[in-house]
Parts: sequence; structure tokens; C-alpha cells
Amino acid sequence: MNSRIQQYPFYFKSTVILLGLVILCYVLSSLQDILSPVAFAILLAILLNPLVNRLRKWKVPQVAAILISMLIATICVVGVIYFLSSQIMNFTENLPGLKDKLNGLLTDFQIWLRKVSGISIKKQLQLLNETIDNNKAVVGQTLGTVFSTLSLVFLVPVYIFLLLLYKNLILNFFFEVFVEEEHTHKVVSDILNHAKVAIQSYMVGLLLEALAVATLNSIALLILGVKYAVLLGIIGAILNILPYIGGIIAIALPVFIATVTKDGYSTQIGIVIAYLIIQFIDNNVFVPRIVSAKVQINALLSIIIVLLGGALWGIGGMFLSIPFAGIMKIIFDRIDELKPWGKLLGDQIPTRHWGQAWRKRRKPSVAENVVKEVSGK
Repeated sequence: MNSRIQQYPFYFKSTVILLGLVILCYVLSSLQDILSPVAFAILLAILLNPLVNRLRKWKVPQVAAILISMLIATICVVGVIYFLSSQIMNFTENLPGLKDKLNGLLTDFQIWLRKVSGISIKKQLQLLNETIDNNKAVVGQTLGTVFSTLSLVFLVPVYIFLLLLYKNLILNFFFEVFVEEEHTHKVVSDILNHAKVAIQSYMVGLLLEALAVATLNSIALLILGVKYAVLLGIIGAILNILPYIGGIIAIALPVFIATVTKDGYSTQIGIVIAYLIIQFIDNNVFVPRIVSAKVQINALLSIIIVLLGGALWGIGGMFLSIPFAGIMKIIFDRIDELKPWGKLLGDQIPTRHWGQAWRKRRKPSVAENVVKEVSGK
């Protein structure tokens, strides 16, 4: 007797999927302090794995290869942190002068606001103080999250070492789970073998893209004579990982510094123009050629994913959301049942949807004719 696969109605399947997503989000939110370092460790382990494999080909023992790779990565990270710290120290030394200039700008703004809105300066200060008091709890919660994250950062190197050490054990687990079905086993083998290279290329591409954007940002700000150009350029490149939201913040920071340190508004206009040009180059040159085009997430879902990541895990979740979404797209594209989800995440826009091919031939209504005329169809 042939067995049939039971087809459940759509409302039942959608309810189960939504319930599963709710449970998943609850677990991710509740276990943030545990899972967040693990997530960062997974990404870093993926980045270091090619270097470990290269050292292993040179007959370096596994443990030594992992430790050497982690040492090289640590030196690079410490060098970047030292450079940024020196730039930040230079910024703090000039902070008193910046504070005086900022106070003058705030005074001018208060006078302008009083003329426009009729709100007295005393009332403005009262509203500002009320806003600060209302946000104290949010600030305290944010600082608490930062300190909690810093306390767990020391676990990340341990996780990286263990993930690289037990890499084969983890991969064999995925193979053995599906060993009973030959076809499924081949699919899992294909996913693991092809996705590994794609994920590593994607992560390396993100780093190379950030380096290129940081260089262009710094050069543009140096030409415009903006103070702390290199620091702002690197921060802008890091924020560029966050689509659209990060780009807006990256432009706002140098514009704010230029407003405080320079007279007039020509520099601010130059910053906006320069950053828009850099964004155009990034989106049309760097991303297609440096970062794998097969892993690009479309603009709509990029914003939604970043906001969801921020709601779940704060700032760390925002930075983790896009790389993990790219990893999920790689997996979706290699499983037949999940390919529609991979296409939904991607940025390839089809010329027409399937509904147009199956639409019944009938005489259109007046309203439909109007819509077609407006849309040019």
C-alpha cells in the first residue's frame, strides 16, 4: 500500500510556522547573553577556518594551527583597537573646545526656535530635562547590556577555539542525522560542501568591502578638511554593514563634527555629496565584485531583519542579522523546498509574477483600465 504524505491546509501550516517563530524569538531573546557570544564566535570561526586549513596543509598540528590563527586574528584586532583608541584620545583632548562651540550653536538654535515657535528658552530647557529624565531608564538598560556583553566577550575566544577544534565532529553530526535517507544525505552533503566556501567568501567579502569603504570615507573627509577624518571614516565603514540605517548615521556623524568645528555649511554639503557618491560606488562596484552577488539581501528585508535583530539582541543583533541572513539565504538556495524563501531574501527582481501568466482572459473593468493607464501597462 502506497503511503501518502498528508497535505495540511494552509491556515494550519501558517499557524504552526508563526507559533514556531514566536517560540524561536522568545528563546533567542531570553538566552541573549549566552547565544550572542556563540553567534559572534561562529562568524569568526568561519573566517579563520581557511587559515587553519592552510596551516594544516603545511603539516602544522591542529591545536597549534588553531592557536596560530587566533593569535594572528588577535594581533589584527588589537592593532585596530589601538589605532581607534589613539584617535579617540585625540578627540577627547579637544573635547572642551568642541563643547564650547556646541554650546554656542545650541544657544543660537534656542533663540531661533523661540522666534519661530514662540517657546521660551526656559520652557525649552524644561522640556529637554523632562526628555532626559524619561530616557534615563533606557540609558541605564543600554549600559547594563553593554557591560553584560563585555563580561561575556572573554568567552568568544574559547568558543572559537572549540568550534574549530570540533569542526569535523559538528559536520559529521549533520551527516549522520540524515544518513538513513540516501537522497537527503546527498542534499546535506552538497549544502555543507558548497555553502562552506560561499559563507567564507561572503564573510571575507564583507571585511574587504568595509576596508574599501573606510579608505574612501577617510580620503573624502581628509580632502574636505574634517577633523578626525580617519576615525569617522572607519566608524562609517563599520556602520555601513547595517543597510540604510547605518548609512544615515555614518553621514550624520561627520556632518555633526563639521558643524561643531567649522563655520558655514559648505563642508557639510560636501560630506553629504561625497558619502552619497561612495554609497553609489559601494552598491554598484564593491558589493557585486567583492561580496558574493548570490548572497545579497534585498532592501526591504534588509531593513526589517536589522530592526528585528536590534529588537532581539540590541546593537550586537543588528550587526549579526545581515551576515546570518546571508548564511540562511545560502542554505535556502540549495534546498528545493526552501528556494522560494531564498528568492524572497534575494535582490533579483522578476520581470513579472506568476499570477500574470495565469490570469483569466476577461473584459477589464473601468477601474482596471484606469490603473493600467496610470501604470503604463
